[in-house]
Amino acid sequence: MGRIHRLPTDLANQIAAGEVIERPASVVKELVENAIDAGATRLVIHVELGGKKQVRVEDDGEGMEPEDARLALERHATSKIRRADDLAAISTLGFRGEALPSIASVSHFVMRTRARGQQSGTEIRVNGGAMSSVAEVGAPEGTRVEVNDLFYNLPARRKFLKADGAESAQVSRIVTQLALANPEIGFTLTSAARTVIQCPPAISLRDRLYQLYGERSDLLEVRKEAGGLRLGGYIAALAEQGPTRGPQNIFINRRIVKDRTIAHAIIDAYSNASIKERSPEVHLFIEMPADALDVNVHPTKAEVRFREQSLVHEVVRRGLMDALGQGGVPQLQLRPAILPAPAYATPVLPTVLAGGIYPNRWQPAPSAAPLEPLEPRAPLEPLAPQAPLERQVSMKPLIPLGQFRDTFIIAIDDEGVAIIDQHVAHERVLFERVMERLSAGRLESQRLLVPVVLEVPASDHQSLVGRVAELERFGYEIESFGASAIKVTAVPALLDVGESAAALLALAHDLEGMDRGAGVQAAMQRIAATTACHAAVKANDPLSYEKMAHILEELRATAYSTVCPHGRPVMLRLTRREIEKNFERI
Repeated sequence: MGRIHRLPTDLANQIAAGEVIERPASVVKELVENAIDAGATRLVIHVELGGKKQVRVEDDGEGMEPEDARLALERHATSKIRRADDLAAISTLGFRGEALPSIASVSHFVMRTRARGQQSGTEIRVNGGAMSSVAEVGAPEGTRVEVNDLFYNLPARRKFLKADGAESAQVSRIVTQLALANPEIGFTLTSAARTVIQCPPAISLRDRLYQLYGERSDLLEVRKEAGGLRLGGYIAALAEQGPTRGPQNIFINRRIVKDRTIAHAIIDAYSNASIKERSPEVHLFIEMPADALDVNVHPTKAEVRFREQSLVHEVVRRGLMDALGQGGVPQLQLRPAILPAPAYATPVLPTVLAGGIYPNRWQPAPSAAPLEPLEPRAPLEPLAPQAPLERQVSMKPLIPLGQFRDTFIIAIDDEGVAIIDQHVAHERVLFERVMERLSAGRLESQRLLVPVVLEVPASDHQSLVGRVAELERFGYEIESFGASAIKVTAVPALLDVGESAAALLALAHDLEGMDRGAGVQAAMQRIAATTACHAAVKANDPLSYEKMAHILEELRATAYSTVCPHGRPVMLRLTRREIEKNFERI
């Protein structure tokens, strides 16, 4: 007798179900997507014990005729495609004809459906893949599916399910994503006797975002259209000081996807502004022609392939960069208080001149020596950015009033009061100017008359020696000088010798963890950030009015004015409305 034999149908269905149905959340996703394809405007989802005991999805879609209802439970039976050519341009969420039979093969399954315009409905019961009854019943228009005791006949699969709370969280996450992708549909999710999600139909994505996440003024709107692609949605601002990891919801033609190309574009867009590692919150919607992507990659339909992968990457990257470049600034809230005037300063009243009004500003104490207008040690001519942004400068001109503790610049504009960290702001300015200069070649360097020998730990030594080529572009010339020392023969013109030594030691630490597969661009950005940090004005440096004005004007010209390259916020704002509210003028 031969060793190869045909598997029983029920066993083959159970094996196939493992590819489509991983957990209760998978059941919810498949049933809800079927309801959306059926034209539902209202969806009610109910789960018990995280979906392990019961998942129930009820919709008001077009429903099914008795014959269609029976056929829908057979494998590879679908109304969404008819021939192979249809796979080239799939416009529905489902198309494989696997979800319902897969779910029915691993549960006690009950489907009650009534087609629009029909007088009665159909109820079908399936136990472990075997149809037990088909009956005519009274039912509202639409479809109601109950999935009871999921994986009851597959104990090996059931024991790998997580605790009820964890499975409930997964169901809540998938319903949130589906509701976000379909704001015109009403969603209700209940777990046991508790309502988890209640979203009536919304007019816009912003309204649905408010229903799901509450007021989110910290998110930036994204809009980009190019190459036949339309990108929209909301992303975390650069200056947002919340968690470095947030939910990332990505939809292509309203389909929930996980794609490495898009994920890389997101990280790339944020890394252009800051070297701070983060997985930012994003809610992105991409619309493209159905024939521009292949969704027939994996049974769960969560993976896709693009016909023009580089185009998708670039549109997403540039769309996010445009939004981040116009990102908002964190706002302060005031409480009424009486603040004494500082003892070390004398207020000066505004003076009206022919050219306008000079603002109030604090005169430095007599002992403070006046400083020269702020200029970089080696001025850099303005160059075209490496990746120019197609945007207008959104930051309005700020008028400096003075310094607070020689660390923060206090400034005003028509919108309110701004508090700017002088070091962070100047660091952002220098970082972008350094990156601009690198796009044309390398930074100017100054050769040392007497080389400097730096003692460094062995790990730091290898980090610096391994990045000699990148460091040369920044004006550093170094070479190994024994097992634990390096010899420095030239430094960037931006820095003096003392700052250069400190910068190299900081770079050695920063680059240590990047030698394992880190790209050249990432290393260049890290070196630029450290160089800019050491070249920028420091905290506790007194600045003249001209220096403050220079920093603010240069900051206004940067592509990303809200954070420094290390991710720290540049400024905080106290809006005019907040001020008027505290003085009861609203």
